[in-house]
Amino acid sequence: MQFVKNIFTQTLEIKQSKFIAYLIPYTQYNQTLKRLKEEHLKARHFVVAYRYLNEYDQIIEHSSDDGEPKGTSGKPSLMVLQGNQLINSAVIIVRYFGGTKLGTGGLVRAYSDAVNLVINSAELFKYLKQVEKKIVLKYSDVRVIEYECKRYDLMILDKLFQQDVHYLIKGSEESVALFCNENRAIISD
Repeated sequence: MQFVKNIFTQTLEIKQSKFIAYLIPYTQYNQTLKRLKEEHLKARHFVVAYRYLNEYDQIIEHSSDDGEPKGTSGKPSLMVLQGNQLINSAVIIVRYFGGTKLGTGGLVRAYSDAVNLVINSAELFKYLKQVEKKIVLKYSDVRVIEYECKRYDLMILDKLFQQDVHYLIKGSEESVALFCNENRAIISD
């Protein structure tokens, strides 16, 4: 699976209709949709599709045709996201009507092409499942562990200083496993 970290945009023009596709991280979906509706007051449709993982690692999907004929825009856009194995990502297509009706097949092609165009221009990152792990260490090992966390690209979510030092770390399953194996002499669970 793949995801995006930034917003990407591409414009497709077909028979004077403009399809402006925005590929965004799912976490920015609501505010971006609101902003686009304020910026594009004369746009006819705001077609959306998104896919994200919930807290149970289930894929949640949604699409909306926003007034286009049923099944001609939202669903094809979602299918392109699925086909590219995008996760935790959303696409918003702003359509300006050019005066010529495209028909149902033409709309399906136009929306699919617009989403493919923006995906092909985007920087995609491989999705790695994130895990959290609690570790305990001595005060004298704090510097070493801080360095090792950076080396393995782990986030330190919490630090608790008691008799020993308790850390809550987060990173990819693979990175956490390698980190724990490499530092097993100075950490405990």
